[in-house]
Formats: sequence, C-alpha cells, structure tokens
Amino acid sequence: MPELAYLFERFPSFTQTFCYREIAELRRQNVSPPIFSVRHCAEEPAQDWDPAIVREVHYLSDDEPLVREIDRALRKKQLPRHVAEEIAGWGRQTDFLRLYQAAYLGPRLHALGVRHLHAHFAGLAARTAFWVERFFGIGYSFTAHANDIFSPKPFAISLGKLIAAARAVVTVSDFGVRFLREKYPEAAAKFNRIYNGIELERFQPANFSEPTPTIISIGRLIEKKGFADLIEACRLLQLREINFRCEIIGEGPLESALREQIATAGLTNNVVLTGPQPQSEVIRRLARSTVLALPCVAEAGGGMDNLPTVVMEAMAAALPVISTPLGGLPEMVRDGTTGFFVPEHQPAELAEKLGRVLEDRELARSLGKAGRKRAAECFTIEKSAQALLALFQQLRLAAARRMLNMAP
Repeated sequence: MPELAYLFERFPSFTQTFCYREIAELRRQNVSPPIFSVRHCAEEPAQDWDPAIVREVHYLSDDEPLVREIDRALRKKQLPRHVAEEIAGWGRQTDFLRLYQAAYLGPRLHALGVRHLHAHFAGLAARTAFWVERFFGIGYSFTAHANDIFSPKPFAISLGKLIAAARAVVTVSDFGVRFLREKYPEAAAKFNRIYNGIELERFQPANFSEPTPTIISIGRLIEKKGFADLIEACRLLQLREINFRCEIIGEGPLESALREQIATAGLTNNVVLTGPQPQSEVIRRLARSTVLALPCVAEAGGGMDNLPTVVMEAMAAALPVISTPLGGLPEMVRDGTTGFFVPEHQPAELAEKLGRVLEDRELARSLGKAGRKRAAECFTIEKSAQALLALFQQLRLAAARRMLNMAP
C-alpha cells in the first residue's frame, strides 16, 4: 500500500513497543509504509529491533536546522502561497514547529505518492498530520490511546480539532470508543476500536516452578500505574508472612518516592525496582513469574490507563492478572476467570487477591491458562494489523469516491 505512510513522535521507542509491533506485522503482511519520526529515541535501553525497519525510518531534522530550511524555502517562494500565508499568520505562537514540520513533510510525502498519513497518539505527530492535511491535502488518521484522550493538553489544535479534520480515529478499546462518542457525538462514525496486538508465539508460558513466587509489574513509574498501592499491598503480605518477591520494571518520575516507600516499609529484600528492561528480558521475566499486578488508578486530572499492553503480554505468558476495572481493562481481564479485579486504592484487597494466587499455584496456573487462551482469541497482532489494513482500504476507497465526485 504505497499510498500510506506512518508518522510518529519517536520511533521505535521501548515505551511504545505496540507501535513497533504494528509496523513489523504490516511488513509481514507485505505492507511496508514509509516511516517518519519527528524525534530520535535517545538514551533508551537496547532492544532487539529489526535493523531493516530501523534503517528505513526517516527522521526529521532537529528543530533549529528545520526552521532554517523552511524559512529559506519561504524566502525563495518554494512553498505554496497558502502554506506561506498560514505559517506567517501563525508566527511564533505555541506549537509553531508543527507547521514547519508539516511544510517539510508534505513535499516528501507527495514525492513518495503518499495520500494518507497515520499517526499514533493524539499528540505531536497527529498535530503535525493536521497541518500536512491542511497544507497539502494528504488525509490523516490517528490511533488514540489513553491520556491523550482522557486528559488532553490544551493546545491550539485541540483534540476536537484533530478529530474533526481526521478521516478516521482508531482507539484501542471499546471503552475508548464510547468515551469519544459521548464527548464528540458529531464525529461518532469516525471512531474505530482496534486492539493493540501481541506476538503470542514470543511469549513462553509460565511454569510456576520458582521456589519463591514472584509478583511482577511493568510500566512507567507514574501515578496512574498504582505502584504505591502495590508496595503497600506487599507490606501487608509481609505481615502475613507470605513468601514472595516483587519486581517492578520501569522508570519514571516517582522512582525516588517509591524507593523511599520500599525502604520505610522494610521491603528492600522483597521488592525491587529493576529499571527499564529490553523486551526480550521482559518476556523472560514474565515466564518465571507467578502473577502480574497492575493496580491502575485514575489521576485527579482524568488521566488513566486504557488498555495496558503489559496486561496482554502477561496473559500471553499464561500469568493471572490482578488489576483494577478502569478503562478497557475489563475487555482483557475476566474477573475470576483470567485474574481478579480490585477497587482502586484498596491495597488490603489487592494483598488478599495476591495472597490467594501466591499460595495456590494450581489456581494461578488455571487463571493463567485461561488468560493465554483469551489473548490468542482477541489480542494477536495479526488480527489487529488486518483490521487496520481494512480500515485504510476503506479510507482509500472513500478518497477515490471524493475525487470522482469532484471531477468536472
């Protein structure tokens, strides 16, 4: 599908493995869209990315040289008049770089024969795509995930404007679709649910044979992941003299506070913050764990998780999952069948559910087996990519009909 291209803010990024999987699976299905990334990914742990994919990413110039290049093109009148007028009218107000990035991208997309641009997140990349469409008539869509729709930042090109101008909007859960349709009913027909996907065959099922059962949790060390509640639940498990180890994989702004909480609770021998890990190591650690705990919470500003990919990964590894019923999580976890739900900010209930699976390995194995079956039925990357390709084909046909209707 040479008419399609992808635009990311950063690609490939270890915090957004679902984006990489999407591109890799499209290639496996013989679709290789050009990939553009606004930023380089700096200071990230090494990953086992396919070098052939990484080599093909076209990174935009850094901000200062890009501005110089576009300003030079404007002086030489190398850009369409309406583009020059919009850039001049916008001036240096907030987010002006999105106009410059669009002015850089548009001619390159036209040269490649691209007629549709897809971005991930209703953020920087989608706002750049907005201006690409406005300047050069190249339609766009984007995949919205979590905070980008639940607590969007107040940019001049707002979430509402992004949706109004987009040809289609993908979000990763039925909950997300309902949320957007309630907030933007005039655009209800644009919203499509396509789950993030996983490569099921990469995940070895856990065998629950480790002498010390392990709680694993993975994510950015930020409020909405609920790690403070998990650490408190671990303190309660220790009081009950339950044998366990807890590994929290990730990095983020709450690291110091969480380390202090662990030390104050006397949990330094039980709970460890491992820092970020490559995907291959995450897969290995899931396979030797007993349960995934991710007690997500809603933040004061409305931010919360929607469809945490790590939950799918744990299910693929045949682990039971204990979480909270927020966002799209009930679309993954089946309470009492593939894991358990607990209310937000209830570490005592979290500890009780964790204790059940830590002390009953047959229960853990049964829940995990059901979870892997559900992951195979609902969350494979093959199905997700096929759904995306079907949507892109619909958009292509709709664009062709519009062109015919406009013909003299």
